[in-house]
Amino acid sequence: MRPGYILQIARFTLQEAVSRRLILAGVLISFGFIGLYTLGFHFAYDKSLETSTTAEERLSLGVAFATLTLFGVYVVNYLASFLALFLSVAAVSGEVDSGTLHAVLARPLRRSEFVIGRWLGYACMIGVYILAMTGLVLLVAKLVADYEVPNPAPALLLMLLEGVLLLTLSLFGSTIMPTLANGVVVFTLLGLAWLAGVIEFVGRLLSSAPNSQGGDALLNIGTAVSLLLPSDALWRGASYFLESPSMLAALGATRGGIPFFSTLPPPPALIWWSLGYVAVTLGGAVLAFRARDL
Repeated sequence: MRPGYILQIARFTLQEAVSRRLILAGVLISFGFIGLYTLGFHFAYDKSLETSTTAEERLSLGVAFATLTLFGVYVVNYLASFLALFLSVAAVSGEVDSGTLHAVLARPLRRSEFVIGRWLGYACMIGVYILAMTGLVLLVAKLVADYEVPNPAPALLLMLLEGVLLLTLSLFGSTIMPTLANGVVVFTLLGLAWLAGVIEFVGRLLSSAPNSQGGDALLNIGTAVSLLLPSDALWRGASYFLESPSMLAALGATRGGIPFFSTLPPPPALIWWSLGYVAVTLGGAVLAFRARDL
């Protein structure tokens, strides 16, 4: 493995995204969201100050601001998830279909270096996007309502891991399937991962309720699907570090709150599973591309 060739492919991947105006389109859409989010947060803040007079109302206001901030990051997380899949869904299959790979691989370039270089380029784009967009959402909350999330660093790391995991899965699919088939598969898996989170939430509610049945079965189903693609589980783990103590108390009082967020920190086993998932899937992509007939 030669790092110089890998970095050249990563640079080519970034240049390709710029030339195709993918980055420009993503920036325009993202700034549109940030603008609408800032406007909505500002109006909600002004209106709440006008109507809140008692101490209890002020306390509920803190929960409301925390929820608005968390939903803003939730949207960023899903925009990043779609971006990760969209960028890498044709990373290899698209180049094979266009015939570009014949010219690229005619040079002294190994197939493994091409795959890892593409992966590195996309990972850099996703990482910058998540850090920039999440930072803007948190900045809006700070400037408008003077609200700060308790522990953003681990949340950002988990979101980065989720983005890299999704693009690695999509890249692997691109080495063994046509672009359209790969897109259908990976976006369906993303939807199933989200549904698994909802199923786990319902199962947890049923398990904690007296005289209820089926909760354990739903928990097992949700866990099994989450192992297949732990993207939503990683987001819920990240959400825990973005929740204020008052919000955690409010969610705990409602037996788990809502299915999009978690009141518990992510288990270490989930993080290790996700890291291993990325390593194995990337290795599978390298091996599959080596065996692929161009």
